Amino acid sequence: MSKAARFDYGWVVVGAGALMTCVGFGTMLSLAVFLQPISDAMGWSRAGISAAATLDFLCMGFAAFAWGALSDRFGTRIVVLAGSLLLGLGLVTASQAQTLWQFQLCFGVLIGIAAGSFYAPMMALASAWIDKHRSLAVALVSAGMGVSPLTVAPSASWLITAYDWRFAMLVIGIAAWVLLIPASFLVRPAPQGSTVAMPTAAGAPQTEWTVAQALRTPQFITLALAHFACCAAHSGPIFHMVSYAMVCGIAPLTAVTVYSLAGFSGLGGRLLLGVLADRLGAKPVLVGGLLVQALSIATYLAVAQLGQFYALSVVFGLAYGGVMPLYAVLVREFFGARIMGTVFGAVSAFASLGMALGPWAGGYVFDTFHGYTWLHAGSFAIGLAAVAVALSFSTKRQPSLDLGRAAA
Repeated sequence: MSKAARFDYGWVVVGAGALMTCVGFGTMLSLAVFLQPISDAMGWSRAGISAAATLDFLCMGFAAFAWGALSDRFGTRIVVLAGSLLLGLGLVTASQAQTLWQFQLCFGVLIGIAAGSFYAPMMALASAWIDKHRSLAVALVSAGMGVSPLTVAPSASWLITAYDWRFAMLVIGIAAWVLLIPASFLVRPAPQGSTVAMPTAAGAPQTEWTVAQALRTPQFITLALAHFACCAAHSGPIFHMVSYAMVCGIAPLTAVTVYSLAGFSGLGGRLLLGVLADRLGAKPVLVGGLLVQALSIATYLAVAQLGQFYALSVVFGLAYGGVMPLYAVLVREFFGARIMGTVFGAVSAFASLGMALGPWAGGYVFDTFHGYTWLHAGSFAIGLAAVAVALSFSTKRQPSLDLGRAAA
């Protein structure tokens, strides 16, 4: 295979990854649209239904580490194929749930495990295929998450309005199978020549890390904590965005457009910050994006009108969407391609724990205080903590010293 052919097919892999993250995360995050219809139809509490999203992120976190390790050992195709089968199964069975615990098991556990199979393995594979525009490549894979509010959420809302929540979830599950199973067969391992380690941003030579060594470094701990705080900050405001807009008097279908606009802006943010990271470096762009995210969350305390929601959705979406791929870039630059699936899977596991907090916390806050003020105030504080942690990330390394400490 020629170098040009390798380069071209790398973007096919990127496109397949974008589709997988779009459908995988879109179906999981569509619970925000299903929240009120399911509560009204079944009489279940918002906190109980939101707990399914919490389970999603918890299961996705633990699964992401395992899926990442499996992709490093057995290849990415078999991993994403298994995840595609499991995703559709979770949606189809959740659509038939008769009790809250059944719904939490099917939607929360099965879909969470399935979603974990797409993000870390495909981000690692994209970074192995594409060298010159690596930040843009991983941003495009992550961009599927930004497209999902423009596709899955409006489709779910329309189906719920036209039929009911059960039919809507069943159709989305079948569509997931139709789209993702064929896409899995487009996934190919990167040519070995494209995974040659590159020097770090600090100019230090690349070290052949083992997983055990990598997981003990201050850099891994810093990235894991920053990703955790980043996701803990934005997950609640994102998941409860539709409900909060409705509390402010905005009609349900219009409230979904607020959520969709944030997702569209997140797509733009991934591309914009990805290009900036290729030019300026991933760390400064990450820190700036996290600061804008925190300030945007604080602004939710002052918005109530539709126009204000739209304006804030643009800024908030740019920020939270743009920072997400940059953690993968930093993992790839510091630890290399050979163990990236495992290491980034571990970082993603911490991120999933952060994502798990928001939906449950928002449901608890609403059920307790009948509003979302404390959700946004707490999320703002956590967002500032993410900025502080990201600032402490060091790209400098002393290979012999780091390896000696790791082996101790």
